[in-house]
Amino acid sequence: MLESHYLFNMTIYKLIDEIIFPPVEEAEEDGLLAIGGDLSPLRVLYALSLGIFPWYSKDEPIMWWSPDPRFVVFPQKIKISKSLRNSHKKFQHKINSNFEAVIKNCAIIKRKGETGTWITDEMIKCYTELQRAGYGYSFESYLNDELVGGLYGVKLGKVFIGESMFHKVTDASKSAFVMLKEFCLENNVKIIDCQMETELLRNFGGEHISRKEYIEYLIKYSGFYTKNYDK
Repeated sequence: MLESHYLFNMTIYKLIDEIIFPPVEEAEEDGLLAIGGDLSPLRVLYALSLGIFPWYSKDEPIMWWSPDPRFVVFPQKIKISKSLRNSHKKFQHKINSNFEAVIKNCAIIKRKGETGTWITDEMIKCYTELQRAGYGYSFESYLNDELVGGLYGVKLGKVFIGESMFHKVTDASKSAFVMLKEFCLENNVKIIDCQMETELLRNFGGEHISRKEYIEYLIKYSGFYTKNYDK
């Protein structure tokens, strides 16, 4: 069974060694569902299949989230500006050519208004193993054979769960997102989960849907959704 703990002025679940999660409906208003456990690829993959993801900072306990509503992008609705279409042509593009370099760049890139990173060494190890197992994907932009932008995430059947992106030159990460759109359309991916709203993703056509609706997509399209609790 799961332990219940008092944390941050709220009652929160603490995970045990067994790979099990509380119902997502038990999440706090901000989406925090549980703490603890580990970042084994199996646990993370199972969490993602339930609509839960890990997000925490170094020296904090592992935190598991399931926000409501959920910010998503539907591939067929993605808006690409004329200027980005032109910029996209100057980059060379690869998929899963250097996943580890993409995630490490996402970890170290400086972001406006942020200090530190949530992409810890343990996260890098876990998601790199997921890529080797066939679930992780990186979309990479190159300029003169140098990796200058990209994004990574996890593909569960016809659902893509985006994790992070980076750029070293203007439009490099946006160009990688254009590549993701093309990949999704070619492979019949129905929905891109963005986890959190950003201005960039909003400009691409991102929108909020309820957590319930998002989980319905997981049930229908992920290929292996299984509830681990009773109604």
